[in-house]
Amino acid sequence: MPELPEVETTVNGLQKHIVGLIIRDAWSNYDSSYYRGSLTIKDPVFFEYFKENVVGKKIVSIERRAKNILINISGGNTILVHMKMTGHLLYGRYRFNDTSKSRISGVGRVSTSVTDPWEPLSPESLKDPYNRRVRFVLTLNSGRQLALSDTRRFAKVTLVDTKTIHESEHLTGIGPEPLDESFDLDAFNERMDLRPNIKIKLVLLDQNTIAGIGNIYADESLWRTGIHPLRIVKSLTKSERREIFNAIKLTLSRGIDFGGDSMSDYRNILGEKGRFQEQHMAYQRTGEKCRKTGCKGRIIRIVVGGRGTHLCNMHQK
Repeated sequence: MPELPEVETTVNGLQKHIVGLIIRDAWSNYDSSYYRGSLTIKDPVFFEYFKENVVGKKIVSIERRAKNILINISGGNTILVHMKMTGHLLYGRYRFNDTSKSRISGVGRVSTSVTDPWEPLSPESLKDPYNRRVRFVLTLNSGRQLALSDTRRFAKVTLVDTKTIHESEHLTGIGPEPLDESFDLDAFNERMDLRPNIKIKLVLLDQNTIAGIGNIYADESLWRTGIHPLRIVKSLTKSERREIFNAIKLTLSRGIDFGGDSMSDYRNILGEKGRFQEQHMAYQRTGEKCRKTGCKGRIIRIVVGGRGTHLCNMHQK
């Protein structure tokens, strides 16, 4: 699932390429009784409302809140996109082929033999198989499209009043942004004190406690500190809390610097891979030697709260 660095990378790309453009058309094939959601484009009735209120509008600005992308348009509305597990936004030139047939080749698997309705023309990176599950498209006056590729169809796209969006059901209750300057050590400790009896890994994943951290960046942050993911929050010393706070800031910032993590589906808006997966110290390195200087441990995998969790069996006690 795209986490804060991947969403931030996407927002940075969108700010560069689509701000100021006009939406000329909207298309979706999310219509399915299984995948419909209340007040999202997966409901065909809501999609018609969505289309009526976005076509002809100008893209004014783009923001991120937690793992949500907020595309503010003229007329006072915001297109909210949550990419969920396998979604990512792409910008380029496409051609619609209404004679094509699209299908899913097994849950979570990508088949290069599948032909989708939207054929990518440029850039070449859009032809990556992981970019070929286009479920939603905005055609822009640049002659290009903003497309949402979403293999498992879990992503959310909806339309919300810009003035009240932060009080909407989509954003209310989300914790503070960990990379904001206002999120200092005192603010971090206040959030930790809300969950004293919970395992630290689960607290870091809780979006109501701190926004944007997911499995990859939680594992990498805890590896840096040498703290075991099963430690209960109230057992952490002041210095250990400080180490976690600093590790979160550093790890998320590095994730952005490297363009996000593309170990799985994620690609940037031009369809290109990020490079943070090349920097992993723990995540998905089961059985490999620990990369901490002087450590003789190996990376093991355990399950915490139903989530695969990676740690060193020596320096994370």
